[in-house]
Amino acid sequence: MDEKKLSFSLEFLVRDYECDLQGIVNNAVYLHYLEHTRHEFLKDKGLDFEGLHRQGVDPVVVRMEIDYLFPLTSGDRFTVLLSPEKRGRLRIVFNQEIIRQPDKKPVLKAVVVTTCLKEGRLYMPDDLAEGLF
Repeated sequence: MDEKKLSFSLEFLVRDYECDLQGIVNNAVYLHYLEHTRHEFLKDKGLDFEGLHRQGVDPVVVRMEIDYLFPLTSGDRFTVLLSPEKRGRLRIVFNQEIIRQPDKKPVLKAVVVTTCLKEGRLYMPDDLAEGLF
């Protein structure tokens, strides 16, 4: 990820129970790493899912594209990188990468397309979109 575009990063450690019988992180677990990073990014920007929900605004993922490049194993340290971009009036795209540490081996690249719902309709609060950039 281009350092100029990088907005946020979060470090993790693979726990034993996140691995499958092959001894590698189960593919579904990576979704948790990505989502947790997005939630922490929002908190870092002064926003939180619960507060948005109380206002009747629910951020949702509408599309996700993932390229698995290299598996993580138990005990691996890694960093999730995040860079948001506004796409149109109603969508925010989170470009995310997972990089193993300390060798900086690329593990995963993801494009996560999000929007918000309010009363069942697509909606993007101006302050939410502005607060992320």
